[in-house]
Amino acid sequence: MANKIETLSTIRIQHSDDLYKVVDTLNRTLKEENLMFGLALDEEDNDTAVFTIYRT
Repeated sequence: MANKIETLSTIRIQHSDDLYKVVDTLNRTLKEENLMFGLALDEEDNDTAVFTIYRT
């Protein structure tokens, strides 16, 4: 059976150098709850980060 990943929420926020630490901590802490968090730079604006919450 294939795993399905559902996007729960996406938000664009101001990029910060330490933002990845928050995402890493959320992923480590809430993995057991079938939640996953993603962070990417906006392709058009390097000052904006895209934060996404997924259910796995």
